[in-house]
Amino acid sequence: MALLARVLKSMERIAPQSLADHAWDNVGLLVGTTSPTRNFFVQHPFKFEQAPYPRTRVVSTTPQRVFLTIDFTTAVVDEALNDPSVGVIVAYHPPIFRGMKKLLLKDTKQRMVLQCAAKGVSVFSPHTSCDSCEDGVNDWMLQGFGDSGTSSVYVPAVNPPAGHENSGKGRVFTFHEPKPVQQVIEQIKRHFGLPHVRAAIHPTHASNEKLISTVGVWAGSGSELVNHPADLYLTGELGHHDVLEALEQNRTVILCEHSNTERGYLSAVLKPKLEALLSQDGGEPVEIVVSKTDKDPLVVV
Repeated sequence: MALLARVLKSMERIAPQSLADHAWDNVGLLVGTTSPTRNFFVQHPFKFEQAPYPRTRVVSTTPQRVFLTIDFTTAVVDEALNDPSVGVIVAYHPPIFRGMKKLLLKDTKQRMVLQCAAKGVSVFSPHTSCDSCEDGVNDWMLQGFGDSGTSSVYVPAVNPPAGHENSGKGRVFTFHEPKPVQQVIEQIKRHFGLPHVRAAIHPTHASNEKLISTVGVWAGSGSELVNHPADLYLTGELGHHDVLEALEQNRTVILCEHSNTERGYLSAVLKPKLEALLSQDGGEPVEIVVSKTDKDPLVVV
């Protein structure tokens, strides 16, 4: 079975595409350098035809590699394509989001897509399916709180696939024992490996008049968080007026920047899950690598 076919099959088990927010998101195989002869999501097994310009490894004894990244940038694409063993890029954020009527080298996104196609490298994006699935990005965001509480889903998935019965949008964590806001903030910073976060702390939390009992999380952009209750909102980014509204509702807001709430999931969860599944499918060895150049564009100076 071709590498792409194996990755698609494994990713469907990890983060089924039925869990994605298809109303606006663009998940799935975005650049395919091999062509399925059957509908992957309807019937197994299936075969993949040979790519017209397949990527060949310089050293055939080197394992094929799957390259993980959050953002699809010029630096990231160069890093992936400079490794002749990389055959598939799993880019969490879709590099193709809106329809393209032309493919021109002067356009940054289009150029990167053309480069991958020319090199025989496929690109797959899981995005919101990875947010909603069990043991996905939102669940990973809560791991910094350990076993100090329990979690539940804000918006449960409708008819979730087997193995993802507890999937859905957002998560809320309830501490067994309420905590001072500063203690919660320190846990967040340690988990995400951040020296600083942006915080809008409600006065009753700042004075410890009220402790934090619940934390609502939403990976990336948390605009939907304001529709759900929690003492503290934890997300990547939130609009100015949404932050003001949260404070009016006696809530504290912690912002870590968009992709900082997602990137740690790649090494901590997705990489070992893919490694385990690909090692069990009977195919040749595959190495999973995480981009070293992928990073959030915003820093505190």
